[in-house]
Amino acid sequence: MHHFKKILCGGLLLTSQILYAQPVAQGAQVATVRVDVLHSGNAKQEHYALDRVLIEPLPWPGNLKKAIDTSNRGVNLFEVRDRASGALLYSRGYSTVFGEWQSTAEAAKLDRGFQESLRFPKPNHPVNLRVLKRDDKNQFQTVWSVDIDTDAPDVIRKLPESKLKPIPIHVSGNSAEKVDLLIIGDGYTQQEMKKFVADAKRMSQYLFTVSPFKERAKDFNIWGLAAPTKESGVSRPSTGQYRASSLGASYDIFGSERYVLTLDNRALRDIAQNAPYEFIEILVNNETYGGGGIFGQFSTAAANNDWANYLFVHEFGHHFAGLADEYYTSPVAYQTGGEIKQEPWEPNVTALKDPSQLKWQQHVKAGTHLPTNWPKERYEEASRAYQKIRAELRKNNRPESEMSALFKKDLIDSTLLFSKDPNYHSIGAFEGANYEAKGYYRSQMQCLMFDRSDQFCRVCQDGISSIIDLYSR
Repeated sequence: MHHFKKILCGGLLLTSQILYAQPVAQGAQVATVRVDVLHSGNAKQEHYALDRVLIEPLPWPGNLKKAIDTSNRGVNLFEVRDRASGALLYSRGYSTVFGEWQSTAEAAKLDRGFQESLRFPKPNHPVNLRVLKRDDKNQFQTVWSVDIDTDAPDVIRKLPESKLKPIPIHVSGNSAEKVDLLIIGDGYTQQEMKKFVADAKRMSQYLFTVSPFKERAKDFNIWGLAAPTKESGVSRPSTGQYRASSLGASYDIFGSERYVLTLDNRALRDIAQNAPYEFIEILVNNETYGGGGIFGQFSTAAANNDWANYLFVHEFGHHFAGLADEYYTSPVAYQTGGEIKQEPWEPNVTALKDPSQLKWQQHVKAGTHLPTNWPKERYEEASRAYQKIRAELRKNNRPESEMSALFKKDLIDSTLLFSKDPNYHSIGAFEGANYEAKGYYRSQMQCLMFDRSDQFCRVCQDGISSIIDLYSR
């Protein structure tokens, strides 16, 4: 598609490398521009408005030679183009909290607004910023455009000084050549700062036991950051627990008791700007199982839960690589496409409209049936019983240890069921994925994006590796 290509303009081939070359050649660091926008609407309409443009305190952490996103991930894409020539300087795919809310029942009843931020290396000239969104054919179409001069008088250049300093958790080298992941703590008091650092190190160490992160650990820098709170933990409204936390992270987002997000983007970015980052994982200082992840925005995980390591990696899979959930028997707060089985943009699920064009065909052995048989009915029968018990435990506010024990039993039972099947290790197309029992397919019977097992399937590993490549080396 045109926005992923170099642009031929006036007989000259203009690329981001040329247009950013002057400060790089002089050895100077390029500043980080953040454009805060307001994204509002309802189930059928959406609107954008410019909020503010600012220069963040730290220089751009990324590699200017990899300014153009070729991954084709995300519901949205933003482009930064030179205003005079139209040359593409920078692009990144992403998804939004608004986009998830737009598919909830509430969005059919009222309008809401959400804050979002678009970050890019400061260009030498005025630019045109464009936000694109996928249409019903999965092609990106422009939905908003605004001209920005990053040297204009109203650009915020001086921000209040912060005492927050990034804590090195796992540092491999120059940020420009690494994936920079920032772990931010929410709901940690001043007395719990050592606990936050220990939690961040524990999660990071676990991340690097899971392939392909395991093999690519040297391509990552991980930093920690936490603004202390007066009370421990974050809000969980369904149980009457409210906390004034630094990021405003909360359970019960969009009515889902386990869904943890922050809707206060400004608070998030004002804290995050004190560290080099391209990706953010928020650790909430809570025991209750919960988390969330949005591609290109952030992910969250409950640090004190027995399944914290799994939550950290699973939700990071959403945020980092745009991986889809492969499960379909658990209730979620938002809806997918319903009866219209459009081919998903996510790399690990498919509508299988044409088996000969399967996304992961290179991994499918000759003779493998598509769709691929698996003990679907037996799994669904067991899952219905499990979900009923799970709902009762939450309804009665039972101790978290009982929920954890249920999760463990469910994983043991499903793994036992799958391991006896001849297709257990096969790569094919297994119906049931993307929150839908029918019409969507995953590549393997079991994966970290399907249940609480501890490894990604081969296809998810590929999807992660390609994003690591985009930001490193």
